Amino acid sequence: MLKKGVLLDAASLGHDIDLSELKETLGQLKIYDKTEPDQVIERIQGADVILTNKVIINASAIANADNLKLICVLATGVNNVDLEAASQAGIPVSNAVAYGTHSVAQHTLMLMLMLTTRQPLYQSAVADGEWNKSPFFCLMQHPVSELAGQHLVIVGSGELGRKVAQLAKAFEMKVSFSARPGNEADDGREPLAQLLPKADILSLHCPLTEATKNLIDAGLLSLAKPELMIINCARGGIVNEKDVLATLKAGKIGGYGTDVLTQEPPVNGNPLLDALQENLNLIITPHNAWISQHARQNIIDQTTRSIQTFTQTQ
Repeated sequence: MLKKGVLLDAASLGHDIDLSELKETLGQLKIYDKTEPDQVIERIQGADVILTNKVIINASAIANADNLKLICVLATGVNNVDLEAASQAGIPVSNAVAYGTHSVAQHTLMLMLMLTTRQPLYQSAVADGEWNKSPFFCLMQHPVSELAGQHLVIVGSGELGRKVAQLAKAFEMKVSFSARPGNEADDGREPLAQLLPKADILSLHCPLTEATKNLIDAGLLSLAKPELMIINCARGGIVNEKDVLATLKAGKIGGYGTDVLTQEPPVNGNPLLDALQENLNLIITPHNAWISQHARQNIIDQTTRSIQTFTQTQ
């Protein structure tokens, strides 16, 4: 039975999360807002279960955990855990799945709507006083398009991709899913390189893997319509940021909206952030597509159920 747990980075989930059922499930839960790498081994001593969002649980931590029985990742991706070391030690690793489907899907549609209506450009014009000086009642120098009738190509046909497709169809969009990158021959759907020339909007909802790293690069972008809008609510590394920025500046795509960057937080800067000062149809949100209160609570609720299930099987 799991009697003692340690939550290493509670602050990363916000402070409006109800942990009462999780605490009841575990006899004892030690909660840390944040844990530095050199604090991990000390803090996990005696714990039956480690709960982590982004704190790295490496082979050394697993080897030095004196009572560990379960690792719970408070996210979908488990790349912060040495899975091989956990497997060798007989420690199962659980994660949260599809917890933020509605939150991320609505964020994706928000980015689509903002880009197709050229809101970054119009907001900049308003801030610069152009509306005040307009000879007419409105500004209309940037062409606005409607989602209805546009062709949305989605990379990633999991629950999130399917939810985005459902919402897009409510806007009367045509929706196509591309073949899975790296598995095009066996997928049965058109590969992205064939679909992209027909796409008005491209939305990414696939994991970052060797097959999807730098998937959207200069070569692929050369196939796109100059009006193409690209939405990335997946992972920063799927898009080659320098290539997409160069293509956007050259007017060879119509806009880029992203909730993710290759380094987060971008402590060393990022060329896309620098470009926000320019007159581009560009939106960057700070990896907050997932942060609705419901989605964050869902992570804790799923984790609690995972611990309960694990306990029942022991």
